[in-house]
Amino acid sequence: MPEEACANAVLLVSELATNAVLHTLSLRILCGIRLLSDAGLRLEVHDRDASGRRLPCRVPGPDDEGGRGLLLVQEIADSWGVVPSPLTGGNAVWANLATGL
Repeated sequence: MPEEACANAVLLVSELATNAVLHTLSLRILCGIRLLSDAGLRLEVHDRDASGRRLPCRVPGPDDEGGRGLLLVQEIADSWGVVPSPLTGGNAVWANLATGL
């Protein structure tokens, strides 16, 4: 995999996992990476939060230390979203990323 695609995949998983840890009541999360047939990756983070809360929507100020995770995901991923997790009963936040292979 090209170095840039690998670095982007690491960043995306990190941001999705951080959101699951910080913004859900989950004690455990599941992370997964799957190869797609069209030269891409599907990155997923599953939480156990069944509270029905939505993803936090923030507009960080220039001096804020946080609040930019989903903005990064939106810019780096080819597509992303949230679906109910069939594995945990919570949410599955996913991002697709082209690898250039």
